[in-house]
Amino acid sequence: MNDTHAVPSLPLWTPNPEQAAHSRMAHFLDRMKARWQCELTDYDSLWQWSVDQPEAFWQSIWEEEGVIGEQGQTVLAQGDRMPGARWFPQARLNFAENLLRHRGSGTALVFMGEDGVRRVVSHDDLHAAVAAFAAALKAEGVTAGDRVAAFMPNIPEAIVAMLATASLGAIFTSASPDFGIQGVLDRFGQVEPKVLVTVDGYRYNGKALSILDKVATVSAGLPSLGKTVVVGFLDSAPDLAGISGAISTADFVAPHAATTTIDFVRLPFDHPLYILYSSGTTGVPKCIIHGAGGTLLQHLKEHRLHCDIHPGDRLFYFTTLGWMMFNWLASGLAAGATLLLYDGSPFARDGRILYDFIAAEGCTHFGVGAKFIDSCLKAELKPRQTHDLSALRVVLSTGSPLSPEGFDYVYQQISSDVLLASISGGTDIVSCFVLGNPLLPVWKGEIQCRGLGMAVEVLDDAGYPLRGEKGELACLKPFPSMPVGFWNDPGQKKYLAAYFEKIPGIWCHGDFAEFTVHGGLVIHGRSDATLNPGGVRIGTAEIYRQVEKLPEIVESLAIGQDWDDDTRVVLFVRLKEGMVLDGALSDRIRRQIRDNATPRHVPARIVQVSDIPRTKSGKIVELAVREVVHGRPVKNIEALANPEALALFRDIPALSR
Repeated sequence: MNDTHAVPSLPLWTPNPEQAAHSRMAHFLDRMKARWQCELTDYDSLWQWSVDQPEAFWQSIWEEEGVIGEQGQTVLAQGDRMPGARWFPQARLNFAENLLRHRGSGTALVFMGEDGVRRVVSHDDLHAAVAAFAAALKAEGVTAGDRVAAFMPNIPEAIVAMLATASLGAIFTSASPDFGIQGVLDRFGQVEPKVLVTVDGYRYNGKALSILDKVATVSAGLPSLGKTVVVGFLDSAPDLAGISGAISTADFVAPHAATTTIDFVRLPFDHPLYILYSSGTTGVPKCIIHGAGGTLLQHLKEHRLHCDIHPGDRLFYFTTLGWMMFNWLASGLAAGATLLLYDGSPFARDGRILYDFIAAEGCTHFGVGAKFIDSCLKAELKPRQTHDLSALRVVLSTGSPLSPEGFDYVYQQISSDVLLASISGGTDIVSCFVLGNPLLPVWKGEIQCRGLGMAVEVLDDAGYPLRGEKGELACLKPFPSMPVGFWNDPGQKKYLAAYFEKIPGIWCHGDFAEFTVHGGLVIHGRSDATLNPGGVRIGTAEIYRQVEKLPEIVESLAIGQDWDDDTRVVLFVRLKEGMVLDGALSDRIRRQIRDNATPRHVPARIVQVSDIPRTKSGKIVELAVREVVHGRPVKNIEALANPEALALFRDIPALSR
C-alpha cells in the first residue's frame, strides 16, 4: 500500500459548534456576508470571495481589525500587475503605533530565560521603554529610512528596539547572537545600519556565552555605525572597552528617561519596515524588504482570524531573531495578545523547559518548529501527563513539513482538544500562504487551508492547476505582504528572478506541494531540492516521513546525485548514539520506503553521518549537501548553525561508485 496517498477515514480534531461559532473567523464571515451582500456559507466560499474581490476583502481587514492610520480612497491600483500592484497607495500609517495601541497595567510581555529568570513587562512599561529608546535613536540622528540592526536574543529589549525603530519610520533588521562574524557582516554589511543594538552574551544549553569579542569585530566591520548599544544580558555592567562607539543601553536612554510620548511617524503603506535575509547557501544572503502596511494587515488577518487570537490570549513561538517568526510573533501585540518570550535551548530540563514555561504562564497559542515536535516524539515526552496545559487552544508548527506522526503526537501527548495549525509561507512574504483555521477539521498530515486573500494553487510545469498531484506552490494574484523589493537590486532583477522567472506574472514559491481530497495541502519539500530519478519528481519529505519512523534513526537528509547521465537518490542518516548502519538496517530502510512510498523513492546509496547541517532556523540544507557531494563550493556557510557538518559529506567513497 502506498500510504503517501492514503486517506484517513476521520479527522484528528473537529471544532465543536460552539467553539466555531465564537471564533473570530465565524464572526468575520457573518459580517462580510451582511456588509457586502454576498452568499457566504462556509470557509471555502469566504476564501473564494476574498481572492475574487481583493479590494473589498483587504479594505474589510483594515476596518474590521481597527488599523490606526489614514486609509485613503484607493485600496488597489494596478491590480492586474504582479509584481507592480500597489495596495492602499494614499494610506499613511505607523506600524509601531498599531502594536502599541494597548495601554495600562495589563501584561504585554513575559520573558523567561533558560536559567529560569522571569521578567514581566506591562503595556505601560513597554510604551515607556519604547518612548525613551525612540528618543535616543532620534537624538543619534536616526530618521525614516535609516537602518537599525539588532544582534540579540529573543528578549524584551529586542521588542523595544524594533518598536522604537518602527516608530521613527526607520528599518529594523536582525540576527541572532549565535551567528558567526562573517554571517553578521554578510547581512548587516549590505544594508549599512546607523545603530547596532546587541548584548554582551547569551545562554544556551547550560552555558553563558560572551559575544563581546564578536561584537567588537562586527562593529569595526560596519563603517556606517554611529553607535553600538549594548544590553547587559549576562552582566548588568559589561566591559565595553575595545568596541568602537559602544554605549550601554542605560547610558543610551538615560538622557531621555523622562520622555513619555512617542511621535509616531505615519508613512506610506509600502514604506520599508523590515529587512529579512534569505538563508540560502548559494551566495551572500538576499536582503528582502518588507513594507509596514502589508506586514501589519497580513499578521492581523493571520493572528485574529486564522489563529483565533482574542485580547488577553497568550502567544508563544520558539524563535530567534534570525528567523521571521520573531517578526510574526511581535505582531501579536496588535491583536491584543500577551507575548511569551523565551531564550535558550528548547531541550533544557530534559526537554521539559518549554512545557514548564507555557504551563506556568497559561499559554493559549504554542508555536514551535516541526523538528521540535519530532524530537519530543523521539524522546517519548508526554507533557499531557506531566503539565497542566488546559489553557492551550492552538498548537502551531512550521519550519519544515510536520510529519503525520507529529500530528498524532500532538493529539496523543500534548492535548486531544487543540487546533493543530501547521503553517507555511516564509521569510519571502513574512507570513503564510497556507495555515490553520478554527472552522475546519484537522486531518492527519495536512495543512488545513489556503490563507484568506491568498490565491494559492499547485501548478504543473506548464502552469496549469493540479488536484491530487504534486506540483509547484504558486500564488496567482497580488497580496499586500509581497516584498517591496530586494535591497540594492537595480531594476528588480534579483527579485524577479527569485519568484517570477519560472512563470511570468505568477509568484512561484519554491515548495513542492499537493492538494488533498479535503481541500488541505501537503508540502513535500522544496521544489529546488526535489529529486528527479528517471524523470519522476519526488519530494524529499516523502522519504523523511518513512525513514524517520524507524526507531534507530534520529534524522535524515536526501539528495539527488548526478550519476550515469541520470540522477540517483542518496540518503544520509544520523542514528541514535552508539548505533551503526549495517546491511540489515539498510535493508529495513529500503523496505520501509518501498512498501510505504514507491520503488522510485528507494535510495541507491544509504550513508551514515554523525551530523546533518541546518540553517539557524533549523531547516536541513539539502542544496548545500548536494553541492559538497558534487565537489562544488558552498558560498554562504555562515547561514548554517553547524557549518562544520558539511565536511562529513565530502569525498565519501560509497558515492564514487
